[in-house]
Amino acid sequence: MGATRPHPPGQPGELPFAKQGHIVKHSQRTTVERAIDEFLHHLGARNASAHTIKAYTGDLDAFAAYAGSREWKAIDHIAIRGFLSHLYDKGLSKTSVARALAAVRSLYRWLAQEGVVEQNPAKLVSTPRLPKKLPRVPTIEELNSVLDGKMPDVASFPERDRLMLELLYGCGIRNSELVGINLEDIRASNEAILIRGKGKKERYVPFGGSARVALAAYLPWRQKLLATLKKTTSGLLVNQRAGRLTTRSVGRIVKRIAVAKGLSPDVHPHTLRHAFGTHMLEEGADLRAIQELLGHERLATTQRYTQLSVKHMMDVYDQTHPRAK
Repeated sequence: MGATRPHPPGQPGELPFAKQGHIVKHSQRTTVERAIDEFLHHLGARNASAHTIKAYTGDLDAFAAYAGSREWKAIDHIAIRGFLSHLYDKGLSKTSVARALAAVRSLYRWLAQEGVVEQNPAKLVSTPRLPKKLPRVPTIEELNSVLDGKMPDVASFPERDRLMLELLYGCGIRNSELVGINLEDIRASNEAILIRGKGKKERYVPFGGSARVALAAYLPWRQKLLATLKKTTSGLLVNQRAGRLTTRSVGRIVKRIAVAKGLSPDVHPHTLRHAFGTHMLEEGADLRAIQELLGHERLATTQRYTQLSVKHMMDVYDQTHPRAK
């Protein structure tokens, strides 16, 4: 429940305090803390992902602690640069500092929309220059070696784990999208799955013969498990207790199987999504078709796979062409 609002809505420079799940006296919160509470509440109302809200919460809590009791007029771009320096002093990486700056910018954009501030000083602060690291994507042969043949002994639920890998790589979906699939989302006759992506956007993605075979092998085991435990769930992928599989569990399972099959321990669910886009591009798929399948809002995001593909071709050239050695 939120606390009683001490100021009428719209009063300049003030925001109502309505942080759910906490009972905190309004007077004990600083100006920045109260604004952050309201901003996070706003994100929740806008159906922002739990991952986004969690990341913003940590970064903005650090910003509030640094700002202390200062009012908005006392926080300029120099103060925000000081905040970034403070994060560097704590040992944070450039990536983490850039994420924190993005969170502060988003906060200020919302404050401007609410009429609390007139300018966004965070826009005057340059984003830390990040090294352009392209993720190492397993080759087609490497992933075929993982998916062909029996699952390794470390797979506690082989039928489910095979289907999980087939969907991650065969459909290019996100981890969160995978665990969000319900049984009724499977359109078996059309060989397509209804996927709920970022921002609650829905799209259909096709699945191939390998995923169809894996699905047919898994569903009887799923039904038997639910019947044995006398439980029901709409989730397609379930754990041994017949509950919906979590993203954390998927990450652990993917890594465990990848290592057992001889791949790098750096492999995680998103690696398979990268592999999906990269391998389709290498095999001649249209970039816009890949964009639709991956659910990317901007084509620029998909174009990253062009870089991955070019890197792959350069590696092949260096390793195989006699004049490259």
